Amino acid sequence: MGTVRASARWIRADLRARRGQAILTVLAVTGIVTALITSATLLEDGTNPWRRLFIQTKGAHVWIHTEDAPDVAALSRLPGVEQVAGPYRTAPVTLVLDGKKSPVALREATAEPPRVAAPLVREGRWLRPADGGGVVAERSFAQALGLRVGDPFPVTALSGASHPLVVVGLADSSDQGFYPEWTPGLAWTLPETLNEIEPAQGRSESVTGLRLADGEDTLPAVHGAVTLLDERIQRMSTWREVSASMELDNRLLGLLLALFGTAGLVAAALALANATGGRVLTQTRDIATLKSLGYTRGQVFAVLVTEHGALGLLGIALGLACGRLVATFTLDGLPILPLSPVPLLAITGGTAAVVLVAVALPAWRGGRTPPIPAAPAAPPRGRLSRLARLALLVRLPPALVLGTRDAFTRRTPAVLSVVGLAVPMMMITIGLGCWATLDDFLRHPERVGQAAALTVHPGRLPAEVAARLAGADPDVAAVYPGAEVSALEPEQTRSVLARALGTSAEPYPFSVVEGRMFAARGEAVAGQGLLDLLGAEIGDRVRMTVGGTPLIVHIVGRVVEPEHDGEVLSLGIDSLAAKDAVPPQFYGLVLRQGADPATVRARLLAASGEALEVRAAVNPAERLAVIRVVIVALTVVLALLALANLLTASALGLRDHALDLAVLKAMGLTPRQVAATLVTGTGLPAVLGVVAGTAAGASVVAGLIDLQGHTSGVGAGIGRTPSAPTLAIAAGTVIGAALLVALIPARRAARAQVPVTAR
Repeated sequence: MGTVRASARWIRADLRARRGQAILTVLAVTGIVTALITSATLLEDGTNPWRRLFIQTKGAHVWIHTEDAPDVAALSRLPGVEQVAGPYRTAPVTLVLDGKKSPVALREATAEPPRVAAPLVREGRWLRPADGGGVVAERSFAQALGLRVGDPFPVTALSGASHPLVVVGLADSSDQGFYPEWTPGLAWTLPETLNEIEPAQGRSESVTGLRLADGEDTLPAVHGAVTLLDERIQRMSTWREVSASMELDNRLLGLLLALFGTAGLVAAALALANATGGRVLTQTRDIATLKSLGYTRGQVFAVLVTEHGALGLLGIALGLACGRLVATFTLDGLPILPLSPVPLLAITGGTAAVVLVAVALPAWRGGRTPPIPAAPAAPPRGRLSRLARLALLVRLPPALVLGTRDAFTRRTPAVLSVVGLAVPMMMITIGLGCWATLDDFLRHPERVGQAAALTVHPGRLPAEVAARLAGADPDVAAVYPGAEVSALEPEQTRSVLARALGTSAEPYPFSVVEGRMFAARGEAVAGQGLLDLLGAEIGDRVRMTVGGTPLIVHIVGRVVEPEHDGEVLSLGIDSLAAKDAVPPQFYGLVLRQGADPATVRARLLAASGEALEVRAAVNPAERLAVIRVVIVALTVVLALLALANLLTASALGLRDHALDLAVLKAMGLTPRQVAATLVTGTGLPAVLGVVAGTAAGASVVAGLIDLQGHTSGVGAGIGRTPSAPTLAIAAGTVIGAALLVALIPARRAARAQVPVTAR
């Protein structure tokens, strides 16, 4: 018990003596955990919005579509069922808007929102008893059609009768996926309105939701419903299908987060090991005294691990709290759900393991300190480094020569300092490369297959009239006829997208990164995902069924294809059968340099009397905006870790050369020369680390992005290295900050009075 009390007092005294370093250690670990938690939360929330929607709407795990209303009491007695949503009568109608027809599932809803599977109103309001002609539209469906609150919503029933409705609100729902991936569109209206639109019960269906106690196990409820309802079931869906349809491609985000997280943990481990090692060297006399008083190696090891490990664990706890707090106020002011248990435990456990290992190694060395109370703290001795010899040969000023000698007096701490700065700088460079790649996507969309800024669908006009109107616009450089059909791969077990755009004589300007563009009928280019699916290479001939017609396709090139995981076949429209190519489904418009797509779209709509359907292309980089948040957050944390490493190196250098400073001052060196010596000794490893990290990051960033592009189906050839000015500015900023950090303690030490004994 006495040993424990003595150890606690010693730890408390040591922490009080180095409050700044202890606080910085806690902040470094807090920062890395906060950034990892925040980034992982944003990643999970941004790439799978279903999870948040499901909890906010208290959604149902299973949806059952039947011919008529089922027995609710019997369904509620099924194994695992907690609550039942509905049944809701749903009728198929057609929304006719600006000549375009869109199928809609019109579902009845009461003015009082239900307790289970309640739509989440985002704009406008929910239905009221007086809203006889009101409708609340599912938001993704409304956005696809350009609907807003107050817009007309004219629908046509199966009987052919038309009914004017008005949009009173837009709502999100976890009942089904986003439109148009999940069709038909969904809208809610009052029961009396639905009965007026579709009075015939036989032309509607009943939809019932089941909320389960254990959503992971839906099989008992599904089997029970099938047994109970039998042939009355028309179709069923579970939450897994809806969740999968809402998920975005998170592989690039996941790779970036994993890289930054790994590098952050490595940098944190180096910073902690450097800090702990420096403190062990500083505490040599104290540790020797403890050993002489009877402390064993194991007890000294336990004391050091407890002290330094407690700082790391405190940082983890603060990081968990800060990560949740930061994520709460990140996305549009909307509440964000906490991180799922598995990634949360992985981040917490991984960081804790790194912290304990990082402090255990120098603590073990501290436990081997001999029990000599008067252990001297003289600087280590050794031969001149090669850099110091070079500094002598080129006749640098004495202060710089002495600083170069001091930089590598202790080899292990010097290497840790270099690597501790190289790793964060490498990841910062990789982050800048990802940023440059996204910027390149936005500035040059043609490099990701989006040379056409606008897509024109004929709508109510004949196809040739639509083409003529589009070609007459002064800002339209080229008009390419297009069609999209389904294609079956050779085994006919999987369908992919066949996109016909342009003709073999005048092909659409796809971004071909391997091979060549198609130039004859039957030739095509493919995305990486399709090549992997078919097991084909450029130059192969593949027999596919395109639009129901057998076609032998000669793959002559690979293109960058961000859509459909790269499982897209692109060919000339003249390679399709006449039934799929005439008339074209749409036209891709390539605009002149500097033309504004919005302005061109407005002119085309005005020229056609709103008869055309003109859509702007959605750049894939716009869907990856969260990457910029990840880069900024983790760059700040990596900079904090590098700062901790620099401060440790500065403190250790001052300790090692305290006597040297007195001698140098006694020999007549000015305070400025003494400060230059200390700054050189600390700054030289920092410069080497920054240069090495920048070079390493610049050499691998394009390859890493291309590797991810290859595995995700987009294909290699998209990675971009940061520009030379960007790298120079980043490296110069970090080097300047490092020298500034080293200058502060150096100037303080240089101004200290020379001891009398040293004169």
